[in-house]
Amino acid sequence: MVLLEEGRLCVKKLGRDAGDRAVITKVIDANFVSIISSSRIKERKCNVKHLEFLSERIDPDNKEQLARALEIEVSKLVGAPRAPAKKERKQ
Repeated sequence: MVLLEEGRLCVKKLGRDAGDRAVITKVIDANFVSIISSSRIKERKCNVKHLEFLSERIDPDNKEQLARALEIEVSKLVGAPRAPAKKERKQ
């Protein structure tokens, strides 16, 4: 079983999102991968020593599978459009 592959589910062992599920989106090298976790949706770099790999694997490009694996809503992944912030003028 290959552990360092795109779409592999894992659990963060260290860091501020320790205990959260994550999905590997890109393998950078033998020591680092790019992940998306359930607490911080933004893709970021992570050391493989901080991950515990699970046997499950999904397609990281499929938003429904990704949301189901991370146990979050699909709208959080898609990036639902937000109303622009209103700027106040100084007078």
